[in-house]
Amino acid sequence: MHHYICLNPISQAGLEGFTPDYVRTENPADAEAVLVRSANMLETDLPDQVTCVARAGAGVNNIPSARYAEQGIVVFNTPGANANGVKELVFAGMLLASRDIVGGVNWVSAAAAGGGTETIAKDTEKEKKRFAGHELSGKKLGVIGLGAIGVRVANAAVHLGMDVYGYDPYISVDAAWALSRSIQHINEVDRIYSECDYITIHVPLTDSTRGMIGEQQLSMMKNEAVLLNFARDLLVDEQAVVNALEQGRISRYVSDFPNPVTAGKKGVILIPHLGASTSESEDNCARMAVSQIRDYIENGNIKNSVNYPACSMGICRSAVRIAICHRNIRQMISRFTSILADQNIANMTNASRGEFAYTLFDLEDAVEDEQLEKIRELEGVFRVRKIC
Repeated sequence: MHHYICLNPISQAGLEGFTPDYVRTENPADAEAVLVRSANMLETDLPDQVTCVARAGAGVNNIPSARYAEQGIVVFNTPGANANGVKELVFAGMLLASRDIVGGVNWVSAAAAGGGTETIAKDTEKEKKRFAGHELSGKKLGVIGLGAIGVRVANAAVHLGMDVYGYDPYISVDAAWALSRSIQHINEVDRIYSECDYITIHVPLTDSTRGMIGEQQLSMMKNEAVLLNFARDLLVDEQAVVNALEQGRISRYVSDFPNPVTAGKKGVILIPHLGASTSESEDNCARMAVSQIRDYIENGNIKNSVNYPACSMGICRSAVRIAICHRNIRQMISRFTSILADQNIANMTNASRGEFAYTLFDLEDAVEDEQLEKIRELEGVFRVRKIC
């Protein structure tokens, strides 16, 4: 029997992916797996029996992934599961910025509240020019980051008649295959800043991307440029953006991350973090998170981890499968195999990611508890599990 805990409400459509062998608990001391969305875990010390944490979403800045890695706790996320929901909101943001739709709606509401409904049709014809704008068709869109979301945005924009420029020096093979051939894949991101009417960013928040759009990048943009941020607010120097808007150096900033720097500022359109707030996205994220937990617990396989490497040997069909979370240092494999010297190793695989590594062994015979304990005692080993 396996126990899991949910630190946030998790879609029932996803939880239904658990078999009867999995039981939900409210006591962290009983949990083997943790499901989370936005709960802050940065100061959370997990008990020893927790083997994995699955974030039902893409961002993991609420989870201390590196610290958990040193406890042998694998942290998963669900990239791409909410991609369509975010994509659709990006286009809503572009449309909101292309004309003053919000101002127009507010004007109608104010007119109605003020008792002006008798003349509202006539007044509309006089006032509508205040809220006029531009069409998206024929405009240049720059997409920075061609992952699951960026590719969808880029492809959909082509069908709206936009000229699309895509930039991603680390584009995956799968993303490249999915990208429309109508999209111009460029090698210099500065071309996007200087040439595009709309610029949307879809990259993860890392030390290298934090504040990637600041004063220098803003100074290259057209006065009519619209900057869209549905990835993470810290990717942008938002005070520099506010200054640029006040000085008329760019036209609009659309963000899904309200905060004191941008709230209520001229030219800023803020959406209350609705990117993944669709029932479909929540279901997809939960299903993927549950699937990853089950594959890890039942087979030892790792997919979409943010702190350990991808590693898989399929369904466990051997007499015994051993999974080892360890530090990425020399001679670890030889130390493992020396302890398992009297075993017939049917299969094995090893993968590393930075300072952390993961090894799977399939054995044809039963393994002694004493052997597993010797592996646990090796310097640099964080966790050893006997899967089947």
